[in-house]
Amino acid sequence: MATGSRTHARHRVGRASTSPGGCAMSRKNTVAALTTHVCVLIDYDTGHTELRPASDAAAHMGATVVRLRDTALSWGTVEQSAVLPTPVPIPLRWRVGAVPVVLVTAATWAVGPRRGRFSRLVRLACAGCDLPPATECQSRYAVCAVRWAARVLPMRWACLEDSTAAALLLAVARRRAEWRHGVATDPVRLHAWIADPEGKPVEEPADTALYTPTYTPDGPGPARADRGVRP
Repeated sequence: MATGSRTHARHRVGRASTSPGGCAMSRKNTVAALTTHVCVLIDYDTGHTELRPASDAAAHMGATVVRLRDTALSWGTVEQSAVLPTPVPIPLRWRVGAVPVVLVTAATWAVGPRRGRFSRLVRLACAGCDLPPATECQSRYAVCAVRWAARVLPMRWACLEDSTAAALLLAVARRRAEWRHGVATDPVRLHAWIADPEGKPVEEPADTALYTPTYTPDGPGPARADRGVRP
C-alpha cells in the first residue's frame, strides 16, 4: 500500500462485482473510504484502487464503508520538526531477528507475479493476527530494527514493505502487530504503518494521524477500537 512512501494495493479472494469504474472488484475485501466529495475504492483482493465522486454505489456493491475524518485544508503540506529524533537503542536480538525477516519480506515482494505483490505483503503483514498483542516497546523495537536492517537493500523499500516486515518480526516473536493500512485526503493518499496497543502510530511522522485505517489484521474496515470491539 504505498507509492514511494505511500502505496497501492493487490491481492485476491471472494466474489467479484463491478465497481463504478467498470472493473471487477471483490465484494468481500473491498473498502469504500468516503468523504463528503470523494470515494476511494480499495480492493484488497485484487489490488485495484479507484478514486470516484462520493455516492451510494459503493455501499450497494457490498463494500465495507469507512468514513474518513474531515481535516483542515493543507494543500498537501505538513509542518515537520527540524530537530532529528533521538535514535531508539535496539537490543541485539531484535537486530539479529530483523535480518532474515527483511530478506523474507523482500523475497515475498520479488517472487511471483508483479500484480500480486500488494496482496502477498498484506497477507504477510496479517500473519500474526491470532497471537497475543505486542506491547508498545516491542512494536517500537520491531519497527526500528527492520529499518536498521533494510538500509542496505538495493530495492524499493517504502511504507508497505517496512510495516509488513515489522509485523512479521513481531509474529516471529509470537506477538500480534497492530498493522494498519489507511487513507488520508487533501490530497488523497495511502499509507501503511504499525500502531501501538492504544492505536498510536509507532515511529511515524506526525502527519500519520491524518490517515484513517481501512484495513487491519482483523480484515477490511477500521481498527477494532473504532468498531467498539475490545482487544
